[in-house]
Amino acid sequence: MGLYDFTFYDLINRNATNYKERDAWFEVDDERALTFSQYKQKVDLIASGLRKAGIEKGDRIGVLGKNSLEYFFLYGAAAGLGAVVLPINWRLSPDEVAFNLNDCEPKVVFADQEFQETVEGIKDKLPSVKKYFNLGPGGGNFSDFGSLMDHQEYFEPETVSTDDGFVIIHTAAVAGRPRGALLSHGNVLCADMHFGYFFNLTPEDTHLNILPLFHVGGLFMVTSSFHAGVLNVNMGKFDAEKAVEMIEEKKVSMMFTFAPILSSVLEAHEKTGRDISSLKISAGLDTPETIEKYQQITGGTFYSMYGQTETSCVATFCAYDERPGSAGKMLPLSEVRLLDDYDDPVPVGKVGEIAMKGPMVFKGYWNLPDDNAYTFREGWHHTGDLGRFDEDGFLWYAGRKAEKELIKPGGENVYPAEVEKVVLQHPAVERTVVFGVPDPKWKEGIKAVCRIKEGETLEPQALIDFVGDRIARFKKPQYVEFITDFPLLEDGEPDRVKIKELYGGEQ
Repeated sequence: MGLYDFTFYDLINRNATNYKERDAWFEVDDERALTFSQYKQKVDLIASGLRKAGIEKGDRIGVLGKNSLEYFFLYGAAAGLGAVVLPINWRLSPDEVAFNLNDCEPKVVFADQEFQETVEGIKDKLPSVKKYFNLGPGGGNFSDFGSLMDHQEYFEPETVSTDDGFVIIHTAAVAGRPRGALLSHGNVLCADMHFGYFFNLTPEDTHLNILPLFHVGGLFMVTSSFHAGVLNVNMGKFDAEKAVEMIEEKKVSMMFTFAPILSSVLEAHEKTGRDISSLKISAGLDTPETIEKYQQITGGTFYSMYGQTETSCVATFCAYDERPGSAGKMLPLSEVRLLDDYDDPVPVGKVGEIAMKGPMVFKGYWNLPDDNAYTFREGWHHTGDLGRFDEDGFLWYAGRKAEKELIKPGGENVYPAEVEKVVLQHPAVERTVVFGVPDPKWKEGIKAVCRIKEGETLEPQALIDFVGDRIARFKKPQYVEFITDFPLLEDGEPDRVKIKELYGGEQ
């Protein structure tokens, strides 16, 4: 760690002094709690244990589990070692888990007891993994997490720079394969400062952590809270009635949500009568109806934004009421441009590709130099998303470029190409186009429009189940429509634009 460097581990040291005996974490499931100074003590023990297990600077640490104190310990210990955390979405299929792990070749893997069977079944596909540990207080077949702390050695941290990697989060499967986005310590700390600035965070706040730590939104809300000396109240699994209980009991003041989380919390409030008036900050993506209902009930503020994993969660930000429907303005430490197909800026009011530069831009896709060269061309991160600026500098999201069409059911990222690949594996399906449609629960749903082979029959639910058995179930279509007149282009490829026009309305 050089004179001008600052890492997440430096932040842990700072907070152990600044906030010492203040509560840093409360685990809802088993009511465990610890202070900022206790967090550092545990992190140092675990880091020493990982070092004895063979983890060195730059090594990857795979994690497959639900949110827990142990999960957050691993982020801190990895920071001290200069290792890189590789969190895996536990909703993925075993083959998808194997791909993401093998893509980044971790030396160790941690798994919750409920996911250890999955890992056992793919061990032969993970030649880089030398050791397996359980995650959390629960046991299982793997080495005990507590064994990493069975010593009293002094921990000497590695020399780590602000620019070194901290976490790899796999994005949705563009062109049929996920890409690991490498985020640095500087990315994390910059995101922390932006959230702290907009939310005006103080140690008197309390954050309810309900998004998974494999998701950039969940991770950076936790680190932003930790950075500001805020108590993180952690839920391993979201339950609306338990959430409103925690909001009332712990005086929770903020949370980050994706549909339908916030509406579920409001419904639980109405059902139970629990007091949620302390919830003054909510941010993420939701419908205008839910946002306005939340603000009316709590008197709080909902924050709208645009961002992606590659931009350390957010790139533009504002209070919803500043410009309802917009994605906000540029952050203090970011510059956003809208570019045409020749990478030239477009005038105000015109739609262009959203491009960004600044300390929140990720380091690049893991082991994909060609993708990085294309994404970072002309010195800008090209997001593949479209938007327009109004006269006051507010960004209005306008969809995705054809090369990066994306569906976001409940905040997850799903590329149509990945779903189409699986749909076409069904022996009865001849052609398909998959796209996003308005959905009352998830805000955006997945629809597959298909043509069946001559002489074949297939029920929509059978196709939905077929897809759900082969990839993560959140990627399966919610809607299936079979058609005989399947629009094609002159080259024989599906006319995606026409199909979406004909079959893409509200379901």
